[in-house]
Amino acid sequence: MKSAVFYGKHELRVEEHEMPKVGPKDVLIRVKACGICGTDVHIYEGDKGAAEVNPPTILGHEFSGVVAEVGEEVTAYKAGDRVCIDPNCYCGACEPCRNGVAHYCEHMIGYGTTVNGGFAEYCAVNERQVYRLGENTSFEQGAMTEPVACCLHGMDLCNIHPGHQVVVIGGGMIGLLMLQLSKLAGAAKVALLEPVENKREVGKQLGADVCIDPIHEDVKARLAEAGITWVNTVIECVGRPSTIEQAIEIAGNKAVVMMFGLTKPDETISVKPFQIFQKELELKASYINPYTQKRALDLIDSGRLDVSSMVYEVCGLDKLAEILGSPKLRANGKYIISPEK
Repeated sequence: MKSAVFYGKHELRVEEHEMPKVGPKDVLIRVKACGICGTDVHIYEGDKGAAEVNPPTILGHEFSGVVAEVGEEVTAYKAGDRVCIDPNCYCGACEPCRNGVAHYCEHMIGYGTTVNGGFAEYCAVNERQVYRLGENTSFEQGAMTEPVACCLHGMDLCNIHPGHQVVVIGGGMIGLLMLQLSKLAGAAKVALLEPVENKREVGKQLGADVCIDPIHEDVKARLAEAGITWVNTVIECVGRPSTIEQAIEIAGNKAVVMMFGLTKPDETISVKPFQIFQKELELKASYINPYTQKRALDLIDSGRLDVSSMVYEVCGLDKLAEILGSPKLRANGKYIISPEK
């Protein structure tokens, strides 16, 4: 089968790979769509993502497709079912799993990280990780389920209440999802900080009350003009020290600062403890997607969450390495890979 195999920093080859073996509890999925995630970029650049990657590995953890074959003990799925997956497979037996924090599983299998994933024509996964797509959900939308699930976990930690004022930093795919989820949570006003004009335009279409260019505009003045005078929550979706520091700076008293964007492992930020004390801020982070996959699926299928406007292009496997290696291309928006192209 045609696959994109990661061999190490800046080394990804599209080549023929043996078909996955289907165990008794496995489901073989013919991949229709697989999203390119910021974690894939970190891995391509030689950094650690949410899990360790030991090359050679087929990356890709945001994918959907059609069931091609099921193992002899699988009864819940059949060939032809339209499905997506939760890539994080927990053991269920270690101490974190037994204490309700399975996303810290000591023996976690990560499809697309610790084992082969969805940047290939086929991928075999444990049946526990498979979810049927809703009738209204396309394969491209289904591939967005995992990032939406991650966003939902982060949103749960933000404690946004009806009437709150929220600032989202970064208008990439994650930021545009967080913008919408903040509105759905009842935020009275949501501001988007994003330097790229076309992303600000998408943000306006998706319900942002004000979109600000943080490079060329006075952020605090623009927020005040928009009536955002007490920022209850700042959601940082860029993953840069400078934007995390900016999030702390613009947060209001008693605010939650959600550091959602993934930084490089060794990066640091400059924090003034007195500022945290004086504002009584809560600095939070969000790790993967525990227990939120079904909620994400239902939300997408309901039509209340737009996961399509931020998709820039659907490409074939042959373009994957170019996209992973080009910040300029990724600035256009979300890319989805279809192995059939």
